[in-house]
Amino acid sequence: MTFDLTSRIALVTGGNGGIGLGMAEGLAKAGARVVIAARNPQKSAAAVEALKALGSDSFAIAADVADEASVQALFDQIAERCGRLDILVNNAGTTVRKPVDQLALAEWHTVMDTNLTSAFLCCRAAHPHLKAAGGGKIINIGSMMSIFGAPYAPAYGASKGGIVQLSRALAASWAPDNIQVNAVLPGWIRTELTDGARAQVQGLEERVNARTPAGRWGRPEDLAGIAVFLASAASGFVTGTAIPVDGGYSIAA
Repeated sequence: MTFDLTSRIALVTGGNGGIGLGMAEGLAKAGARVVIAARNPQKSAAAVEALKALGSDSFAIAADVADEASVQALFDQIAERCGRLDILVNNAGTTVRKPVDQLALAEWHTVMDTNLTSAFLCCRAAHPHLKAAGGGKIINIGSMMSIFGAPYAPAYGASKGGIVQLSRALAASWAPDNIQVNAVLPGWIRTELTDGARAQVQGLEERVNARTPAGRWGRPEDLAGIAVFLASAASGFVTGTAIPVDGGYSIAA
């Protein structure tokens, strides 16, 4: 079946909550065995139980995906336990909400390393495994801030813009290996990360609702369908794209 992911091994970084868990649940429902990579063992354990309840023989590996040695150990463990890798979802992310003139260099590096360098490291480590499997799928999570400018999120926006360009470069480079690389650009989704934005940015809730044609904020489960599409044979001729999942926010006047 076109959207069937049975026997596929999928790694989701930052997959123990929010958008990552929403995508992981979609992949699990489609038949994939999902591996969660994250730093919080309690959240990861709860996420694994949720995925197992959907029938996925899932497990979690504690990892810091911004650290090169930790990433290599992560992929070594997946190879040892699963024997292959078919799908990589780079979802780990963070932000610091400050205008650029107030942003410390250490804060800039934290955001860039977590959001962009981690994707580079994981893509690089995944490539030989995906190639050995005869091809594979990489889904990199960008943002509406890949498109728009936000005065309170310069590092976040720069990192998410970089995600789109990294995805395009890898798509062009690895197409001969039958590896499709695409970016997903979530709009305003209710997560722990955006809980902070609603608390810190006055009027954000109302402005998003007013601008979004769908008339609401997104939910993590709204990302499940695009994850399955981009992870499956249905998207075999789709690569190098950046697809908004935003309820129409990015096309509203």
